[in-house]
Amino acid sequence: MGKADFLSPKAIGNRIKAKGLQKLRWYCQMCQKQCRDENGFKCHCMSESHQRQLLLASENPNQFMNYFSEEFKSDFLELLRRRFGTKRVHNNIVYNEYISHREHVHMNSTQWETLTDFTKWLGREGFCKVDETPKGWYIQYIDRDPETIRRQEELEKKKKQDMDDEERSAKFIEEQVRRGREGKEPEEEPVFTELKRKNEEEKIVFNLDVALAGPSKTSNTLGPSALKAAASAKRKESAHSGDSRDKKKKSALDEIIEMEEQKKKSVRSDHWIQENIVVKVITKRLGEKYYKKKAVIREVQNKYTAMVRMIDSGDKLKLDQSHLETVIPAPGTALLLLNMLLLSLKVKDYLLTLLFFHPMDHKQRIFEEALNLISLSVSGKRVLILNGQYKDTEAILEGIDEHKFSATLLLDSGRMKGKTVEGIAYEDFSKLA
Repeated sequence: MGKADFLSPKAIGNRIKAKGLQKLRWYCQMCQKQCRDENGFKCHCMSESHQRQLLLASENPNQFMNYFSEEFKSDFLELLRRRFGTKRVHNNIVYNEYISHREHVHMNSTQWETLTDFTKWLGREGFCKVDETPKGWYIQYIDRDPETIRRQEELEKKKKQDMDDEERSAKFIEEQVRRGREGKEPEEEPVFTELKRKNEEEKIVFNLDVALAGPSKTSNTLGPSALKAAASAKRKESAHSGDSRDKKKKSALDEIIEMEEQKKKSVRSDHWIQENIVVKVITKRLGEKYYKKKAVIREVQNKYTAMVRMIDSGDKLKLDQSHLETVIPAPGTALLLLNMLLLSLKVKDYLLTLLFFHPMDHKQRIFEEALNLISLSVSGKRVLILNGQYKDTEAILEGIDEHKFSATLLLDSGRMKGKTVEGIAYEDFSKLA
C-alpha cells in the first residue's frame, strides 16, 4: 500500500494529529521521530532505518550523548539569556518554556537524569548562580558575553570620569576659597554686650571742642556732622534701652503664654465623647436617613465608641467618634435678653397666681418653682467642655466668634464656677442633652 498523497484527507488528518507535544515515551531521539501511540512506536523500532541508527550509536555511544547534552545545554542557556536575561527565575519555568518547542532535545538523551541535576551542574560550571529554596531551585544567568563586559566597563569608566570631574571642580573651589582667605587680614569678631546704665536719672552730656576763632573749612564740614552723630547716638541709645526694657517685659509675658499653652497641650486627649451630650452624625455610610441628624450619647465604650439614640426617630446606633461631631447651641445675647424678658413676665404671672390661691407657708415652694423656670430657659444654652484645661466642666454659652471658630463660655461647675473663658474651640464643647 503506497503512502497517502500530501493533500489527501488522510495525510491532512495525520498532520493535524501530529501537531503539538505528545508523549515522551513514544519519541525516538536517535531518529528524531515522534510516534502517536504504542503500536506506531513498536513499528518504528522494528524498521530498518531505526536499526541502522542503533548500530551507529552502539559504535560510539558517548559521542552521541555528548552531542545531545551540548545541544540541550546551549539551547537552554540561549533561552534563559534571551528570555529572562540576568533575572532570578525558577528553573521549572524556563524548562517548561523550553520543552514547549516541538523540535527540542529531550533530557532523557543527555547525561543528566533530572532537571535538578542539570541545575546543579550549571552552578558548578559557573554558567548560572543557583540557590535552593523551599519553593524549589532558582537560577540566574551570568552574562559572560565580551560585548556586554565591554559595555559595562565603559559605563564604569564613564562613571569614574564623572566622579573625577566633580572632585576636580570641588578641589578647585576649595583652592580659590583658600587663596581668598590668605589675601585678607583676619577680622576680629565683634563682641556684643548689653547696654547698662548705673543711674537711670543721669543725663547724657556730649563735650564738643569748638574753636572760638573763625572756623575753617574743615571745622565747618565737621561741625554739623559731629552734632548729627551725637544726636543719632542719643536716639540709638534711648531706643536700645527702651527695646531692652520691652524685651524684658515681653520675655516674661512670652513665658507665661508658653506655660499656658503647654498646660493646655498636656491636658488634651484624643478621645472626647461623653455621656448625655448632643452630637451630630456626619457619616454617609448609614444613608441619608441619619446623615446630619442629631442624637444623644447614652453609653461610651472603649473611650472611642458611643451608643447613641437618634432624637428624631429614636433609633439606637453604635458609632465611632470619627463619625460624630459636636453640637453648638444657638448663640446670641439679644435672644437671651428676650428670653429673660418673657421669662420675667411668666414668672410674675405665675407668682401672683400661686400667691393668690395658696397660703403663705408655700413661699419656699413658689420660689423653687420660679428658679426651675429660670433654669429651664437657660438650659438650652448649657454645654459640656469635652477637651482641654476645663474638661468635664459644665458651662453656659455666652457668645460665638465665627472668624476664629471659637466660643465664650461661662463656667457653671467646679472650682472656677463663674469664670468666663474665651477661645474655646467648637470641637472642644457640645450641647448637653
